[in-house]
Amino acid sequence: MILPLASSSELLPKVIMGVDPGTSVMGYAVIEVRGQKVTVLCYDVIDMQKLGTNHALKLKRIFERMLELIDEYLPDELAIEAPFFGVNVQSMLKLGRAQGMAIAACLSRQIPYVEYAPTKVKQAVTGSGSATKEQVAHMLRQTLTLPPIAEASKFLDATDALGVALCHHYQKGNNVKAGGKSWGKFLADNPGKLASPVAGKKVAAKKKPAV
Repeated sequence: MILPLASSSELLPKVIMGVDPGTSVMGYAVIEVRGQKVTVLCYDVIDMQKLGTNHALKLKRIFERMLELIDEYLPDELAIEAPFFGVNVQSMLKLGRAQGMAIAACLSRQIPYVEYAPTKVKQAVTGSGSATKEQVAHMLRQTLTLPPIAEASKFLDATDALGVALCHHYQKGNNVKAGGKSWGKFLADNPGKLASPVAGKKVAAKKKPAV
C-alpha cells in the first residue's frame, strides 16, 4: 500500500516564542506548531525582583536570558505583547525598554517579531477582549496540555506569554475559528470551573464577560 506523502507543514514544524513584557517579572513561552497540532515546549518567567530598582541590571538580565532561550529552542518567530498605555509615563518608558531588549535579542539572531495588543491576545484565546488573566489561563488549560511550572505564583505571567504565542499561531490562519471556543461558552458548558484553583491560586468567580 502506498501512503500519501506528508505535507511540508507537517514535515517542518514552526517554533514560536511568546513574550509578555515586564520590568519585574517577564513571562515567556515557546510552542511548536505542526499542522493543527500545538505542543508547549516551555513556559515560565524571567524573575527580576531580586535585582531591586537597578533597571540597567534588569535590562541586561532580559537580554541575556532571551539569548539563552533562543539558542536552546531556536524559535522561528517572536510574538510579543505591546505595552499597555497607562497613566504612569515613567513606568511606560521602563516597560518599553524591557520589551525592546527582548526584541533586540531576537533580532540579533535574525528572528522576526510581531506585536499584538493585549485585547487582541485575549480575543484570540478566549473570544473576549476584556478577559482576565485567570480566564486566559483557564482557556489555555482547556486548549493545550500544560507541563508543570516551577513557580506556581508566576503561573499567570507565564500563561499570558503562552497566550501571545498562541494568538500569533491563530493569526497565520492555521485556526480559522480562533477564539471560537469563547470564554462564555466554556463557562456555560463547565459551570463551577472558574472557582477552581489555578496553579495553587484561588480564583474568585466572575461574571460572564460580553463576547
